[in-house]
Amino acid sequence: MYILDTDSLSILEHSGENARRLLAKLSTLQANELAVTIISYEEQMRGWLSFLARAKSIQAQVEAYKRLKKQLENYCAISVIEFQRLKKLYPRLGSMDLKIAAIAIANDGILLTE
Repeated sequence: MYILDTDSLSILEHSGENARRLLAKLSTLQANELAVTIISYEEQMRGWLSFLARAKSIQAQVEAYKRLKKQLENYCAISVIEFQRLKKLYPRLGSMDLKIAAIAIANDGILLTE
């Protein structure tokens, strides 16, 4: 199992050289070999909900809802899958990054990150 972190998901949302490179790597995998964590879902939803809360116009709100819907569709299309020990080993690493790493370890996954 290969697990994408939130940064990788953000790269895939945008076109460009980094997205093309990552897509080339992912194209060698079967769909059932690829997963994301619920932590990435949380991070991305918080971001889009924050964007929505700051939207000043109806048009900006509609755009935010479209992007929020797209995120939900993306997560429905991919599989979503020992935190304390990692926190002690890597106290300076961000909490969300540690949660994603813990899920990868618990599922014998390979974490893909940029």
